[in-house]
Amino acid sequence: MKKIFVFVSLILSTRAMSQQGFTIKENKASKEIAINFNGQLLTAYCYYDSSRKPVLYPVNTVDGIMVTRQYPFHIVPGERTDHPHHTGIWLNYESVNGLDFWNNSTAIEPAKRNQYGTILHQKVLDKKTNGNTASLTTASTWVRPDGKVLLNENTRFNFSVNGNDFIIDRITTLTATDTTVLFKDVKDGMLGMRVARELEMPSKEKGSFIDDKGNVTVVPPSGSDVTGMYYNSDGVKGDSVWSTKGKWAILTGKKDGKPVTIGMIDHPLNVGYPTYWHARGYGLFAANPLGRKVFSNGKEELNFSLAPKRSVTFRYRIIIHSGEPLTPEAMNQQADDFAKTR
Repeated sequence: MKKIFVFVSLILSTRAMSQQGFTIKENKASKEIAINFNGQLLTAYCYYDSSRKPVLYPVNTVDGIMVTRQYPFHIVPGERTDHPHHTGIWLNYESVNGLDFWNNSTAIEPAKRNQYGTILHQKVLDKKTNGNTASLTTASTWVRPDGKVLLNENTRFNFSVNGNDFIIDRITTLTATDTTVLFKDVKDGMLGMRVARELEMPSKEKGSFIDDKGNVTVVPPSGSDVTGMYYNSDGVKGDSVWSTKGKWAILTGKKDGKPVTIGMIDHPLNVGYPTYWHARGYGLFAANPLGRKVFSNGKEELNFSLAPKRSVTFRYRIIIHSGEPLTPEAMNQQADDFAKTR
């Protein structure tokens, strides 16, 4: 009996050890690549047909708090159902050779779909795990409605856990094919995240938002369970963070009764550094380095183009922190550390 107990204990111990640190597992049938840490899901790289782009969804804290909105992948009572293209964490842009990659979703009327572009996952190039760090490298294509590829995308996600911080570094290189690609100066771009309802900013008024195709989205007032607050690297707070520049911005709040901070950091090598923050109180947290005109009230303009076969790289760090809010000093240190990476 004692030998059996020892044998079972060894099996359980071996299983526990095998789940320590990061593991990456792909499910091709569901088009998901799970990024687990100590046996628990932190995020997944999802390339669903319905999303019109690869996304990281869901995104959780180290202690299991989901910080991303679940709609439209799952319907949750009381959760907002606006902007169906706001899914998890993503990177795309509103005007690429006149095509809208940002606002594309299954909600677009068939008659209008010729105005939208799609990002298609092609393959996994590499995946590595090493204790508290992991990386996933993928290839995708930015495609016109007629199937022509405008851009080849190579993205490396570097994942790490440091205490209560789940850190995601996204390094994306876009290469034009045989056509000059113009990223017109527009509002919606480029790194985006849609957060859970509890992390939205409180609002007593409904808002109406219109895209460049004339589609209007109405966002109703928030409830008492909404706790979010934005801050940027220059000390700006709340709704005023929208249309400001800064090397970082954070969103703080409470989810499941616990304090949470989401931080985004720009990189000095990025075009348009420091980025403009497209941070909305209803839960869109985005960095747009290429849209200058709307954020500056016409004082700046940047129409960025790539000649055929030329490339550009965008680097961002996202911090998902559980516990007391990250301080400006902590964010400055993170920004300094990130600036050293390539």
